[in-house]
Amino acid sequence: MNEIILLIILMLVGFIAGVINTIAGGGSLLTLPMLIFMGLPPSIANGTNRIGIFIQSITSVAGFKSKGIQPSIFSVYLGISALIGSIIGAKIAINIKGEIFNKILAVIMLLVVIFMVFKPKVTLEGFVERLHGRYRVLAIVAFFVIGIYGGFIQAGVGIFILLALTTINRMSLVKSNAVKALIVFIYTIGALAVFAFNNQIDYLYGFVLAFGNATGGWFSSRWSVKKGDGIVKIFLIIMVIAMAIKLWIDS
Repeated sequence: MNEIILLIILMLVGFIAGVINTIAGGGSLLTLPMLIFMGLPPSIANGTNRIGIFIQSITSVAGFKSKGIQPSIFSVYLGISALIGSIIGAKIAINIKGEIFNKILAVIMLLVVIFMVFKPKVTLEGFVERLHGRYRVLAIVAFFVIGIYGGFIQAGVGIFILLALTTINRMSLVKSNAVKALIVFIYTIGALAVFAFNNQIDYLYGFVLAFGNATGGWFSSRWSVKKGDGIVKIFLIIMVIAMAIKLWIDS
């Protein structure tokens, strides 16, 4: 296929992923396998995907800040813990064989979809935030583990971050999303550095994907298409299942 057409398709997938990340979370479940289908080795696809994630996290942090929502020092603690974990996870991802990575990705994609369908609903009315003592320690440990997962594969990590913040620390969804943006920004620095140091990034594809991500994120936040979150989730589930099956068969 013509290279220009491939870049346009990649930008469109990035746009869709940006919308999904803003509304429901899980955009990397589309972009990572898409990069693999475009011919990138799994490790390079994994590293390339981080450019879009990094740029979108910057715009997300700036967006929340412009609305007066600024995460506290507690968020930085969690981000640093996740950063340490992400370096470990990224090193594991680089050293794993491509065929094995594809099968792991296919399984994780299906597991994340199942979790999205059956994840427990958290009610926070009347609850007070738990940011100190054993809850702070528990959150730091949890985000170290989340950081390992995020550094390794990223796909669906936002869902787990929100679950941890709402269940362990009982943060509101709005605040959790702001904290999530900062945590992803911090730990992606480590993961991106590991992939870049090991020459596992295609910068052309990465910045094209990032442009699509940022545009999709801006569009969905600008026009507040929250009412379409159910449709988006159905679309995401169907696409992820199809991509997971193709990944498994092709590897």
